[in-house]
Amino acid sequence: MTSRKLLLASAAVACLAGAAVADTADKRIALSNNYAGNSWRQAMLTSWDTITKKAVADGVVAAADAFTTAENQATEQAAQIQNMILQGYDAIVVNAASPTALNGAIKEACDAGIVVVSFDGIVDEPCAWRIAVDFKAMGKSEIEYLKGALPEGGNLLEIRGLAGVFVDDAISAGIHEGVDENPQFKIVGSVHGDWAQDVAQKAVAGILPSLPEIAAVVTQGGDGYGAAQAFAAAGRPTPIIIMGNRQDELKWWKEQKDANGYKTMSVSIAPGVSTLAFWVAQQILDGKEVPKDLTVPFLRIDQDNLEANLANTQEGGVANVEYSQADAIAVIDAAK
Repeated sequence: MTSRKLLLASAAVACLAGAAVADTADKRIALSNNYAGNSWRQAMLTSWDTITKKAVADGVVAAADAFTTAENQATEQAAQIQNMILQGYDAIVVNAASPTALNGAIKEACDAGIVVVSFDGIVDEPCAWRIAVDFKAMGKSEIEYLKGALPEGGNLLEIRGLAGVFVDDAISAGIHEGVDENPQFKIVGSVHGDWAQDVAQKAVAGILPSLPEIAAVVTQGGDGYGAAQAFAAAGRPTPIIIMGNRQDELKWWKEQKDANGYKTMSVSIAPGVSTLAFWVAQQILDGKEVPKDLTVPFLRIDQDNLEANLANTQEGGVANVEYSQADAIAVIDAAK
């Protein structure tokens, strides 16, 4: 090979090696988040910050800014997304207040050539990508667990999340489908805990005086510890309370397990799914063909791995998994 051909070949190899970074190095990605009022959302934002700061420092993207609305209102989030369009972001990652109410703003972004990736609270506008956990299956898994733990059934108290949010509706639908298939269980009360232990504690305390004996509490995450506190304050026996992977819940469970052999399970979506959404957006900007719908598993903790998960969960935080670019590529390729 002549020196000239060798030089050209070397240049081509160098271009190929740097393509993944070079193609998105000047791209700007924004996170539009509708709510930050509980430990899961705080952990989600922390994971985003941790992963994206390094991506910016490494030159993978130019910016990865996070924005959270002051109120959990779709109209406010739609206005936020419209501002992002005006600010010229190349991609917008969305945790949506509603699967439908943001569709107009999402379509505006797509029409402006902006990549939109929704996660957790996903949107149904066809131009957007969606990264979802099967929340309905997650809710149903709670009843499947209780079917084994309480074969004779019993009365259930349901603690729901934020009213009107897709995730709340989907988990609740799974719980109710599980109860329909297992009539030995009966939901005798339902409250909204907003995925926050203080709200859940107050809501459960308010409804308990009107309820019969409760065999188990089905939840959505962030509410288990609050429910336990409400039962204790009311002087009522502690039922099986499904937990949601928060550190305060896991710590309480461990204390009860050590004291009296208390048994339950814990399930939630990992807050680090925000980092998967970031990398998916980056890969789309980099030209990778990505299916519109991606599914990630929920994170479940059982009696035998409680201690290991608690040890790896930050105080005040949530059991978590953060994703790398390689993880995102693997999820994308698996979906194909």
